[in-house]
Amino acid sequence: MRLAKIRRRIEHHYRELKDRLGLDHFEGRSWIGWHRHVTLAAVAQAICTQLRRTPKAPAQA
Repeated sequence: MRLAKIRRRIEHHYRELKDRLGLDHFEGRSWIGWHRHVTLAAVAQAICTQLRRTPKAPAQA
């Protein structure tokens, strides 16, 4: 059961990287360019995950 949960989480993150953050949009030819693209997409995904996990402050009236 735990393995199924982990797999679903991995698939969710991979789908988010591809669809929202443009992991599959790279069309360059160099390894360095690909590495930079993947690194920036991973950093963007980490920031999105962190923002999603932090509790929101209550609205001030």
